[in-house]
Amino acid sequence: MEPGERRWRDERAVLNASRGRLGQAASALYPDVPRVAGTPLLCRPEWIPDAPIPLEDVRLQWDARPEPAAVTDPPDGLPPGYRTYAEAMAALAPPKVFEDRPSHRLLAARPPVLRLGPARYFDGVNVAEAVAHELSAEVDGLPVRRRIGDPCDLARRAALPAITTLTVTASGSYVLHRRDPAKVAHAGGLYQVMPVGLFQPLGDEPPDMWSCMVREYAEELLGGDEDYGDGFVQEEWPFHRALTSARAEGRLRAHFLGLGVDPLTFALDLLTVVVVDDDAFAEFFGGLVAVNAEGEVSTAPFDGPVPAPMQPAGAAALGLARRHRAALGLTPR
Repeated sequence: MEPGERRWRDERAVLNASRGRLGQAASALYPDVPRVAGTPLLCRPEWIPDAPIPLEDVRLQWDARPEPAAVTDPPDGLPPGYRTYAEAMAALAPPKVFEDRPSHRLLAARPPVLRLGPARYFDGVNVAEAVAHELSAEVDGLPVRRRIGDPCDLARRAALPAITTLTVTASGSYVLHRRDPAKVAHAGGLYQVMPVGLFQPLGDEPPDMWSCMVREYAEELLGGDEDYGDGFVQEEWPFHRALTSARAEGRLRAHFLGLGVDPLTFALDLLTVVVVDDDAFAEFFGGLVAVNAEGEVSTAPFDGPVPAPMQPAGAAALGLARRHRAALGLTPR
């Protein structure tokens, strides 16, 4: 390994060991940007609706040929011979799962309307991890962050949204995740609500938030495989049909809470909450795993203290759900 490669790998190790502290430092760089529910998650005022929106009322628009982002593959700080941050990660510090899968890019947002276009997973990695890396390495002037400018300007970079779902039982406990830095490319070492997953299609189907959330439930809460195989039809999948039926019966209630941007990585999260009746939770998630492919899984009281360090999106989802607890049927017991 060349000296430049070794230095870059060591800098990335420091980043992964310090994301909580670095997130606080990054947040301080944006004193005038609005926050979500008093958390570090950055937003625009129109991104946070006054009340939870039933998930079925969120309207997704599609733009097949969007304008390219202003900043795409910044070369700053890479070891010699590497063209992108994702290329360096794959060679020098690969997480357990690291594939350039098709993804959705958020182009505009004014809930309940979200406009999306096509992207690839590495489009997000190449900017998100580069801005975090240069802050961790104390690069003079933070050139990538400076070029991007306003973190809430969706035209400046390929903003690949994740769907962050707070899963809370009617009796008042939620599912909590500690993300293992050895297994994940983003937010290692932080706590997070779950399931959370990048908003990605399996094939060429149109974007559908609920379908993506169901897959994440199977993968993250139950330890399911991410490889669904050729010929998979999600609408025919028994797990999808069972969760969808429970939702139609009101045993499981899904709402959209808003969206925001992580100040460290500029990761974009669509914030949702799913309130599950206790009997439905036992039926569908009684096999909740203790460890999954991305870290450790547990439960925590909805009204308890926020675990630290918590990923800003998770803290924001908790804060918004607590703000709207009456509308969500989560009144104190």
